[in-house]
Amino acid sequence: MTSTHLPAPPSPAQVRGATRATYAAFIGAGFAFASWAARIPQVRTRLDLDPAALGLVLLAIAAGSVIALPLSGPVIARLGSRRTVIVMSGLLTVSLVVIALGHPAGVVPLMVGLFLMGFANGAWDVGMNVQGAVVERHLGRAIMSRFHAGFSLGTVAGALVGAAMVALEVSVTAHLVGVAVLVGIAVPPAVRGFLPDVDEATAPPEGSSGGILAAWREPRTLLIGLFVLAFAFAEGTANDWITVALIDGHGTSEALGAVGFAIFLIAMTGARWIGPGLLHRHGRVAVVRLMAGLAVVGLVLFVFGPNAPVAVLGALLWGAGTSLGFPVGMSAGADDPARAATRVSVIASIGYCAFLAGPPLIGFLGHQITVLRALTVVAVLLAVATAIAGCLREPATSMQQSGDAP
Repeated sequence: MTSTHLPAPPSPAQVRGATRATYAAFIGAGFAFASWAARIPQVRTRLDLDPAALGLVLLAIAAGSVIALPLSGPVIARLGSRRTVIVMSGLLTVSLVVIALGHPAGVVPLMVGLFLMGFANGAWDVGMNVQGAVVERHLGRAIMSRFHAGFSLGTVAGALVGAAMVALEVSVTAHLVGVAVLVGIAVPPAVRGFLPDVDEATAPPEGSSGGILAAWREPRTLLIGLFVLAFAFAEGTANDWITVALIDGHGTSEALGAVGFAIFLIAMTGARWIGPGLLHRHGRVAVVRLMAGLAVVGLVLFVFGPNAPVAVLGALLWGAGTSLGFPVGMSAGADDPARAATRVSVIASIGYCAFLAGPPLIGFLGHQITVLRALTVVAVLLAVATAIAGCLREPATSMQQSGDAP
């Protein structure tokens, strides 16, 4: 008779440490990316880029992410989420330095830096979502949306610091090198508290098919990816077009357009923070369907509202309704810890297509029927997401914290 020795589960202190480390990863990623985004106007002016040329330059970020996302699953399965985030934070540090020092020399070094940033962001994103699912599993409750709220807080902080740097006339080079040093020094030690992604009790048996290609053939994984794509499209479209739609479609000032976008972000961040309680009481499927409906109501008010205040109210509902789709999709993809890395990378790869295709699609439709009316496409995708939300239901063998399992 033989016995199998299983490692002791992590202590409550270790789980609390991993929770703090995961928040640090999300906040750091948001801060780093927003720091670059805040300086785009100055870089554009320095290089004299028109909108079309700037759009092509920014595609370098998307290209890096699109390559990194499908590769991140096997990388995380081999290295673990902790080492992956540490390595990618180092690569992102390098990318910021390349952007900072290279953009005065021309477009090519800038695009090299942006490609590296996109690659680092993509793999970092999957790694921290995998760890977020690990923490959820050990806590016994869904808190992924709060981690994503941390990302939103990081973007707000990065944007505010960037605005201060512009106001103080600090150069793009000095600002981004400073952010690079901060990321390189702060993130690696902050994420050392990550827990192991799998242990002997959850690791797949030898010879089992757990590779990335197998995940691409799983109907549930693909459906979750489509669900995440719809919500990512709703979120990304707001990021790109709310301000323009308020100014051009509702005739607001630039200041009020910026306020409308800020209200969207605040609503989304707040809803992500209270999301765990809703998910615990009502389950994933019911909550995301309710939130999708709320987002559609917000879109209707935003697009067809008779005046700017109604449109801003619509932006608030749109932000709140969009908040939980992406984080809940990440949690659902990681229900089986042994397959979490590959499945989350597949879901993220599908979902991030929305950030790649969304801006030009809305721009093309906006040229035909105005940007404001083009936003109705978002409501159609959210209706699709509502119809397939059942794919988020937890398998009967997984953690039952959200009440979706039959």
